[in-house]
Amino acid sequence: MTKLLEEMISQIHQLSPDEQDAIASRFLAELQDEQKWKSRFTTTTDDQWDGMAAMVRQEIAKGETVPLTANWNRSCHVCKPQKPCLDLIW
Repeated sequence: MTKLLEEMISQIHQLSPDEQDAIASRFLAELQDEQKWKSRFTTTTDDQWDGMAAMVRQEIAKGETVPLTANWNRSCHVCKPQKPCLDLIW
């Protein structure tokens, strides 16, 4: 176990059982989500990647995309004002 993980667990250990369970639930959900994405990426074939790339090129050519910089100077409810935030894009 890494020192950082040990530190996190030490701090979580000081919380109430309900808070510990809430953090554990979020952490486990995140781990499950990561495993799903890893599985999806590792099983994606070159033909599938090529197809997705072709779709993106078509969307760009049709003007159906927005540059990432279009929202770059806006702020969201989580970030500090004027801090770049990718949450606005998703």
